[in-house]
This record gives sequence, C-alpha cells and structure tokens, in this order.
Amino acid sequence: MKAFLLLVAALPALAQYDLVIANGRVIDPESGLDAVRNVGVTGGKIKAVSAKPLKGKETIDAKGMVVAPGFIDLHSHGQDDANYRFKARDGVTTALEMEVGVWPVNPWYQAREGKALINFGATSGHIPARMAVMKDTGTFLPRDNSVNRVSTAAEEREILAHVREGLEQGALGVGMGIAYFPKVTREEILGLFGLAGEKKTPVYVHMRNPGPVEPGVVDSMQEVIADAAVTGAPLHIVHITSMAFRQTKLALEMVDGAGKRGLDVTTECYPYTAGMTQLESAIFDTGWQERIGVSYGDLQWVATGERLTEATFKKYRAEGGPVVIHSIPEDMVRLALSHPGVMVASDGWLVDGKGHPRAAGTYSRVLGRYVREQKALPMMEALRRMTLLPANRLGVPSKGRIKVGADADITVFDPEKVADQATYDTPSKYAEGIPYVVVNGVPVVSGGQLRTGVFPGRGVRR
Repeated sequence: MKAFLLLVAALPALAQYDLVIANGRVIDPESGLDAVRNVGVTGGKIKAVSAKPLKGKETIDAKGMVVAPGFIDLHSHGQDDANYRFKARDGVTTALEMEVGVWPVNPWYQAREGKALINFGATSGHIPARMAVMKDTGTFLPRDNSVNRVSTAAEEREILAHVREGLEQGALGVGMGIAYFPKVTREEILGLFGLAGEKKTPVYVHMRNPGPVEPGVVDSMQEVIADAAVTGAPLHIVHITSMAFRQTKLALEMVDGAGKRGLDVTTECYPYTAGMTQLESAIFDTGWQERIGVSYGDLQWVATGERLTEATFKKYRAEGGPVVIHSIPEDMVRLALSHPGVMVASDGWLVDGKGHPRAAGTYSRVLGRYVREQKALPMMEALRRMTLLPANRLGVPSKGRIKVGADADITVFDPEKVADQATYDTPSKYAEGIPYVVVNGVPVVSGGQLRTGVFPGRGVRR
C-alpha cells in the first residue's frame, strides 16, 4: 500500500503535458497564490499547478518572471488580426467589443472562428442596431439619421428586436453608447435595460453626458443606476475617468454606493490622460468645449498628429475620422487605478497603425508605470483588475485564473522590464517585457516574438 501511495503522489511529476511553464512566479488573484510554481497544460486547459517539476512536450522556462492569467480586455474596438497582434504583445488573451457591440451577431462571430490569434467576443450592440434601423450613413459610429431625430415607435420596436436577437445568439450582454444619440429618449434606454434584466445579462454603457456642466456626469450616472435598479440589469459603466474628469472621486463613490445597496454596478478605466473618438460624432456637437472642458488645441487629429485649430476642427469634422482628446487629469487616472473595484480596459483600436497608444500598451503601462515605477497599486491588485474582475463580470469562471481546470490563457512577463512603447505620435509600437503569451494552450508570443500561422483564439459567448 505504501508503494502504491508513493506512486500516486508522483503521478503529476511523471505525467507528460503538452506544455509546461516552469520555475515562474505564479500569481493567481482568485486564490491569492504568489509563489514559484510549475504549470502543466494539456488540451488547452491547465492540468497542474505544482511545486514539483513537471515534464512537458514543450517547456517555457519562466524563471525570474511572473506567470499570470491572460489579460481580459472588456473594451477593445480593434477586432481584426492586426489589432489582435498588438493585444497579444500587450499580454491580452481575450479582447472583447462590449461598448459599441456588434449587429448582426452570428456573422460577426463566424467571420473570426478559426482565424483569430486571441479570444474574441462582443455584446449585442444598440449602436449598430439603431444605425441599421434608422439608416444612418455612419460606419463605426452614427453621424446623421440616428443622431438628428427621435426614433419612431415602430423603429424602437425593431431596434429592440435586433438587440434581443443578438442576445439569443449568445452575445455577451447589451452594448450601449447613449452619448452618440443625443436625441434618444430615456424610455428607449430604459427598454434596453429591461431586456438586459429579463435576460440577466449586463449592460455595458457609455453614458449620456460627461463632465461637471449640468446635465453632466452625475445626471448620467443617476440615469443608468436608476435603470439598473428598476430593471435588475447588471450595469458596467465604461471609461469612468473620461466621463467624470475631475469628478472621478464622486463618480466612484456613486458606483460604490450602488454596490453597498445591493446593485450590481461595475466600472473600468484606461491608464492614459487622453481619450479618442470620431470627430464627426455627436460628442462634438455645439457646446462640446464646456462639456468636456477642453479647447481646439487639446484635440489631436490621428491621421497627421497635429493639434487642431477652429479652422482645422471644422475641416476634419466634415471629413470624419478619429481624434485624440487630451482631457483627463493624471491624478484622476491614479485615483481610478488605485480604487479596488475599477477594472483595466483599453477602449483601443488602430487603423493602418494610426490611433491611440492604449490599443498597444494599456496593460504593460499599468504594470510598468503604475505598479513598478509609481507604486500606485501592488502587483496582485493590478492583475486582479486585468484578469479576475473582468472574468467575473463576464460570468466566465474558466478564465482569469491560474488553477486546475481553467482555460490555459496565460501571460508571462518580466516585472522589471515590462513597459509600454506606444505614444500618441507613434501609437503602433509593441509593448516590451512580455516574452510569452499562451492562448488556449498554444503559445502565440514566444521569446518576445509573435508566432505565425497559429490561430487558437475562440469566440466567447454567453
């Protein structure tokens, strides 16, 4: 019997895994584990987390490096191969389009199956559904027909039916951008919350108005928190710092207060002092300077990198395209990142290498600038915001964890070297210090280089 027990105890060490990540400092925010361990992976799942050596067909020596759950980006507009590559180099193993969302849903997922470097997914989007019904000529964001008038009762029913269809096809919630439809009624928004409450799925919302000028961010938060309370819909408020600006502390107190009273309300931020959106959108309708608290010179035209003037603002607004908005105080970024409930999400996308540095450097920036250099939050806490909290928001217990049975989405980084390289002038630069990234058991970054011809990413559905 003693010999049998000794044999059983040795089995994990004797078993051969598809992949072993050896000798790394494994950090798992769910269990609190922070110790040198060996991780065994087979069939795309974590099969062992052991203090003893493991044998693998392939082995990654992670000595001196952190082995963490793969980062989950809840707010990633760049949903193509080029953007997925920047995400992978930034340690992201799952990138999701949750704010704008998509419609129709099934074709969007089908177009990526078997062709994605990392995991992908999306909400059923109010923005694309409303644009389709109201025949808006915008592409990514609305610019005319759905902006300039209230929807009819028939249109509202059709929009709701489209969003419902997307949820029934497995979309990850309801995506909503109220700010992009200045004439949308509160009743239409409440109806969408009601649908989410019925389906017991979250609403991911860009709120109606930013800033301190009434009706501003407080009014906007009161609207969505009240709608969540009335309908029972879980609520996720996107990019809190680029809505609240100097009122970020108050906005976070409102989120905390809702949670203390039994509501399911969460939020996110990105580690930058600038946002980005389309210049032709309703965000820049009359009064934008007062609402956002910026002037023409605080806007940076993505295509050329130039700061705008009144003349170039009018020119490029007629043309349409992305613009960076330098509007978020640095101390409010630190405040949000130091708040225990705030998740990290990029809100990023690049087109032909142009865009905002957050598309390429969000997660490495948090780890390099705010954890290592500024010590604004400890490593475990930072990783919790990037992994466990987003996985819990999604209701996906197989992700965001380093434990037996979890999906083998794993990021290995050097805590002394990890750093973002992308800037506002050169946004398409890969992050550094993340030499290995594994998606569903397949290394997609190895030795600091992207692997070619591998597409292990899978669609995440509700």
